Amino acid sequence: MDCSVIVCTYNRAESLRDTLRALQALRPAPGRTWEVIVVDNNSKDHTRAVVEEAQRAWPLLRYEFEGEQGLSHARNHGIGCARGDVILFTDDDVLPEPEWLETTHAGLETHGADACGGWIGPIWETPPPAWLTERFYGFLAVRTDRNDDYPITAETPPPYGANMAFRRHVFDRVGLFDTSRGRKGTVLASGEDGDMFERILAAGMKVVFLGRSRVHHKVEAFRTTKQYFRRWRFQTSRNIAQSCGVPGGRRLFNIPLYVYPQLLRAVSRMLWSHFTLPADEAFNREIVVFHFLGLMQGLYRSR
Repeated sequence: MDCSVIVCTYNRAESLRDTLRALQALRPAPGRTWEVIVVDNNSKDHTRAVVEEAQRAWPLLRYEFEGEQGLSHARNHGIGCARGDVILFTDDDVLPEPEWLETTHAGLETHGADACGGWIGPIWETPPPAWLTERFYGFLAVRTDRNDDYPITAETPPPYGANMAFRRHVFDRVGLFDTSRGRKGTVLASGEDGDMFERILAAGMKVVFLGRSRVHHKVEAFRTTKQYFRRWRFQTSRNIAQSCGVPGGRRLFNIPLYVYPQLLRAVSRMLWSHFTLPADEAFNREIVVFHFLGLMQGLYRSR
């Protein structure tokens, strides 16, 4: 089989329904063999019923259940079930464009790449506030800064999970997603995608960004609030600290001593910025404070 599309889902049955409709509307090349696998990561809503309803008219669709909570567990389950030579990932709140499958597959072929990511545009449920500029799009898995094809290196941002693809041999060489990282249920965390692409690049394989591989990501109103961004940064930094740690010998409560003055400086810069800088820069400095707080809690928990 040429391609497997994996959609991991958790308690988003109605949003998943929209994603499945978009996937049914894909226009692959004649003769292209492909499948869609929905991995239900222990949902408590009617996710399975939505998939089974779609299956009645769409034999390409498969349902899988992964009871171990965590996006990385679900992705690894999907990889184990997939039959395609190219494995594409998108999310249960994403609507791929009709040419997405073919453009992604062709892009890997054209560039001789082992993995890729692509363009992710926002679908705003409500207009974003003035402070939510493009500098924060990464928190929302939105990527609209470029429309061209270019190589991903260790110095460029890695692709996001809402739009990424891999040749099957990648996982044979570098392993699966790190299950100590990534979102688990309602706990916001990330890092598993970046870790995967770091390992791919370190193994000497080629990663590209495909500007014409395009999907659209729903951004609910609650995700455009400062409270959401603070929570995302805190929980993600906590997860990174727990899974990776930080260097440093002299410690207090398992936190390197140099982190304490860094936190104080970050707080000072945050307070000053609220009186002197534009709203987006001021909030960015506040986010840095929440990074340190999450980092410190993660290190404390790991003591």
